[in-house]
Amino acid sequence: MELLEVMKQRHSVRRYTDKAIEEDIRTELERCIEEVNAESGLHIQTIFDEPKCFGSILTTYGMFSGVKNYIALVGKESDTLEETIGYYGEKVVLRAQELGLNTCWVGLTYSKGKCAAKIEKGEKLICVLALGYGKTQGVPHKGKNAEQVCNMQENLPEWFVAGVEAALLAPTAVNQQKFYFEYKDDEVIVQSGKGAYVMVDLGIAKYHFEAVSGHKVRQTL
Repeated sequence: MELLEVMKQRHSVRRYTDKAIEEDIRTELERCIEEVNAESGLHIQTIFDEPKCFGSILTTYGMFSGVKNYIALVGKESDTLEETIGYYGEKVVLRAQELGLNTCWVGLTYSKGKCAAKIEKGEKLICVLALGYGKTQGVPHKGKNAEQVCNMQENLPEWFVAGVEAALLAPTAVNQQKFYFEYKDDEVIVQSGKGAYVMVDLGIAKYHFEAVSGHKVRQTL
Protein backbone atom coordinates (compact mmCIF):
# COMPACT_ATOMS: atom_id res chain seq x y z
CA MET A 1 0.00 0.00 0.00
CA GLU A 2 1.28 3.47 -0.84
CA LEU A 3 2.28 5.52 2.18
CA LEU A 4 -0.23 8.28 1.38
CA GLU A 5 -3.04 5.73 1.58
CA VAL A 6 -1.73 4.55 4.96
CA MET A 7 -1.80 8.16 6.16
CA LYS A 8 -5.39 8.52 4.98
CA GLN A 9 -6.45 5.35 6.79
CA ARG A 10 -4.76 6.21 10.09
CA HIS A 11 -6.93 7.98 12.66
CA SER A 12 -6.46 8.45 16.39
CA VAL A 13 -8.06 5.64 18.40
CA ARG A 14 -8.65 5.85 22.17
CA ARG A 15 -10.71 2.74 22.91
CA TYR A 16 -9.12 -0.69 22.50
CA THR A 17 -10.22 -4.32 22.56
CA ASP A 18 -8.68 -7.10 24.67
CA LYS A 19 -7.20 -8.77 21.60
CA ALA A 20 -3.52 -9.51 22.16
CA ILE A 21 -0.97 -8.32 19.64
CA GLU A 22 0.40 -11.40 17.89
CA GLU A 23 4.08 -12.33 18.23
CA ASP A 24 4.86 -11.87 14.55
CA ILE A 25 3.30 -8.40 14.60
CA ARG A 26 5.30 -7.54 17.72
CA THR A 27 8.48 -8.70 16.03
CA GLU A 28 7.87 -6.58 12.93
CA LEU A 29 7.09 -3.50 15.02
CA GLU A 30 10.18 -4.00 17.17
CA ARG A 31 12.28 -4.33 14.01
CA CYS A 32 10.95 -1.00 12.79
CA ILE A 33 11.74 0.64 16.13
CA GLU A 34 15.26 -0.76 16.17
CA GLU A 35 15.88 0.74 12.73
CA VAL A 36 14.39 4.09 13.77
CA ASN A 37 16.49 4.22 16.94
CA ALA A 38 19.64 3.37 15.01
CA GLU A 39 18.95 6.14 12.49
CA SER A 40 17.82 8.81 14.94
CA GLY A 41 19.71 8.11 18.16
CA LEU A 42 16.41 7.98 20.05
CA HIS A 43 15.47 5.42 22.71
CA ILE A 44 11.93 4.55 21.60
CA GLN A 45 10.55 1.54 23.47
CA THR A 46 7.50 -0.68 23.09
CA ILE A 47 5.74 -1.91 26.23
CA PHE A 48 3.30 -4.77 25.84
CA ASP A 49 0.67 -6.07 28.26
CA GLU A 50 1.12 -3.28 30.80
CA PRO A 51 -2.13 -1.49 31.76
CA LYS A 52 -0.93 0.74 34.61
CA CYS A 53 0.28 3.59 32.43
CA PHE A 54 -3.30 4.08 31.23
CA GLY A 55 -5.03 3.06 34.45
CA SER A 56 -5.62 6.40 36.16
CA ILE A 57 -8.35 9.03 36.15
CA LEU A 58 -6.27 10.99 33.65
CA THR A 59 -6.98 8.39 31.00
CA THR A 60 -10.69 8.54 31.74
CA TYR A 61 -10.53 12.30 31.21
CA GLY A 62 -8.75 11.64 27.93
CA MET A 63 -11.44 9.09 26.99
CA PHE A 64 -8.96 6.19 26.81
CA SER A 65 -9.99 2.65 27.65
CA GLY A 66 -8.49 -0.79 27.22
CA VAL A 67 -4.96 0.48 26.62
CA LYS A 68 -2.43 -2.12 27.77
CA ASN A 69 0.19 -1.65 25.05
CA TYR A 70 2.02 1.57 24.30
CA ILE A 71 5.19 3.00 22.77
CA ALA A 72 7.31 5.32 24.91
CA LEU A 73 8.96 8.11 22.92
CA VAL A 74 12.25 8.75 24.71
CA GLY A 75 15.48 10.47 23.72
CA LYS A 76 18.46 12.43 24.94
CA GLU A 77 17.52 15.92 26.04
CA SER A 78 18.26 18.56 23.41
CA ASP A 79 16.73 21.61 21.80
CA THR A 80 15.51 19.48 18.88
CA LEU A 81 14.29 16.43 20.81
CA GLU A 82 10.56 17.14 20.48
CA GLU A 83 10.77 17.66 16.73
CA THR A 84 12.88 14.51 16.33
CA ILE A 85 10.39 12.53 18.42
CA GLY A 86 7.55 13.71 16.19
CA TYR A 87 9.40 12.90 12.99
CA TYR A 88 10.52 9.39 13.88
CA GLY A 89 7.56 8.58 16.10
CA GLU A 90 5.24 9.09 13.15
CA LYS A 91 7.35 6.71 11.11
CA VAL A 92 6.61 4.07 13.77
CA VAL A 93 2.92 5.04 13.83
CA LEU A 94 2.53 4.47 10.10
CA ARG A 95 4.33 1.15 10.27
CA ALA A 96 1.95 0.09 13.04
CA GLN A 97 -0.97 1.09 10.81
CA GLU A 98 0.45 -1.02 7.98
CA LEU A 99 0.60 -3.96 10.40
CA GLY A 100 -3.11 -3.58 11.19
CA LEU A 101 -2.70 -1.83 14.55
CA ASN A 102 -4.26 1.36 15.81
CA THR A 103 -2.50 4.17 17.66
CA CYS A 104 -2.96 7.55 19.28
CA TRP A 105 -0.42 10.22 20.20
CA VAL A 106 -0.76 11.00 23.92
CA GLY A 107 0.94 13.97 25.57
CA LEU A 108 -0.83 14.47 28.88
CA THR A 109 -3.61 12.01 29.63
CA TYR A 110 -1.52 9.07 30.84
CA SER A 111 0.34 8.26 34.07
CA LYS A 112 3.88 9.37 33.35
CA GLY A 113 5.10 8.04 36.69
CA LYS A 114 3.75 4.56 35.91
CA CYS A 115 5.23 4.35 32.43
CA ALA A 116 7.42 1.24 32.29
CA ALA A 117 9.97 2.72 29.89
CA LYS A 118 13.63 2.79 30.89
CA ILE A 119 14.77 6.40 31.05
CA GLU A 120 18.56 6.68 31.14
CA LYS A 121 20.48 9.61 32.61
CA GLY A 122 20.18 12.61 30.31
CA GLU A 123 17.09 11.21 28.59
CA LYS A 124 13.52 12.47 28.65
CA LEU A 125 10.12 10.91 28.00
CA ILE A 126 8.27 13.29 25.68
CA CYS A 127 5.00 11.41 25.11
CA VAL A 128 3.61 7.96 24.39
CA LEU A 129 1.63 6.22 21.68
CA ALA A 130 -1.38 4.15 22.69
CA LEU A 131 -1.22 0.91 20.73
CA GLY A 132 -3.42 -2.09 19.98
CA TYR A 133 -6.55 -3.16 18.17
CA GLY A 134 -9.14 -0.42 18.33
CA LYS A 135 -12.83 -0.93 18.93
CA THR A 136 -13.20 1.31 15.88
CA GLN A 137 -10.80 2.59 13.25
CA GLY A 138 -11.30 6.17 14.37
CA VAL A 139 -12.71 8.99 12.30
CA PRO A 140 -11.19 11.87 10.31
CA HIS A 141 -11.44 15.36 11.79
CA LYS A 142 -12.07 18.55 9.90
CA GLY A 143 -8.87 20.53 9.55
CA LYS A 144 -7.31 23.37 7.61
CA ASN A 145 -7.04 23.52 3.82
CA ALA A 146 -3.87 23.80 1.76
CA GLU A 147 -4.15 27.58 1.39
CA GLN A 148 -3.98 27.92 5.18
CA VAL A 149 -0.77 25.93 5.61
CA CYS A 150 1.37 26.88 2.59
CA ASN A 151 2.04 29.66 0.11
CA MET A 152 -0.32 28.18 -2.45
CA GLN A 153 0.20 29.68 -5.90
CA GLU A 154 0.10 28.75 -9.57
CA ASN A 155 2.74 26.48 -11.10
CA LEU A 156 3.84 24.87 -7.84
CA PRO A 157 5.66 21.56 -8.38
CA GLU A 158 3.40 18.53 -8.08
CA TRP A 159 5.68 17.06 -5.43
CA PHE A 160 5.21 20.14 -3.23
CA VAL A 161 1.42 19.98 -3.52
CA ALA A 162 1.54 16.25 -2.72
CA GLY A 163 3.73 16.95 0.30
CA VAL A 164 1.30 19.55 1.62
CA GLU A 165 -1.59 17.13 1.13
CA ALA A 166 0.32 14.60 3.21
CA ALA A 167 1.15 17.18 5.90
CA LEU A 168 -2.55 17.98 6.25
CA LEU A 169 -3.08 14.33 7.22
CA ALA A 170 -0.56 14.58 10.05
CA PRO A 171 -2.02 14.25 13.55
CA THR A 172 -1.48 17.32 15.74
CA ALA A 173 -2.32 18.17 19.35
CA VAL A 174 -6.00 19.16 19.56
CA ASN A 175 -5.98 19.31 15.76
CA GLN A 176 -4.20 22.68 15.84
CA GLN A 177 -2.10 22.24 12.65
CA LYS A 178 0.21 25.13 13.54
CA PHE A 179 2.68 24.69 10.70
CA TYR A 180 3.31 26.54 7.46
CA PHE A 181 5.24 25.30 4.41
CA GLU A 182 6.73 27.73 1.92
CA TYR A 183 8.10 26.90 -1.52
CA LYS A 184 10.81 29.34 -2.60
CA ASP A 185 13.63 28.97 -5.13
CA ASP A 186 13.17 25.20 -5.30
CA GLU A 187 13.51 24.91 -1.53
CA VAL A 188 10.95 24.17 1.17
CA ILE A 189 10.93 26.16 4.38
CA VAL A 190 8.61 25.26 7.24
CA GLN A 191 7.77 27.26 10.32
CA SER A 192 5.72 26.50 13.40
CA GLY A 193 3.38 28.52 15.55
CA LYS A 194 3.34 28.54 19.33
CA GLY A 195 1.53 26.26 21.75
CA ALA A 196 1.66 22.90 23.49
CA TYR A 197 3.50 20.16 21.59
CA VAL A 198 3.89 22.27 18.45
CA MET A 199 7.44 21.03 17.88
CA VAL A 200 6.30 17.41 18.09
CA ASP A 201 3.54 18.31 15.64
CA LEU A 202 6.08 19.98 13.37
CA GLY A 203 8.20 16.84 13.29
CA ILE A 204 5.16 14.73 12.38
CA ALA A 205 4.15 17.12 9.60
CA LYS A 206 7.71 17.21 8.25
CA TYR A 207 7.84 13.42 8.08
CA HIS A 208 4.54 13.30 6.18
CA PHE A 209 5.74 15.96 3.74
CA GLU A 210 9.15 14.42 3.10
CA ALA A 211 7.99 10.80 2.91
CA VAL A 212 5.36 11.56 0.25
CA SER A 213 7.08 14.35 -1.71
CA GLY A 214 10.52 12.78 -1.77
CA HIS A 215 12.01 16.19 -0.96
CA LYS A 216 13.66 17.39 2.21
CA VAL A 217 12.45 20.40 4.13
CA ARG A 218 15.53 22.58 3.88
CA GLN A 219 15.07 24.86 6.83
CA THR A 220 12.98 25.10 9.94
CA LEU A 221 12.23 28.52 11.39
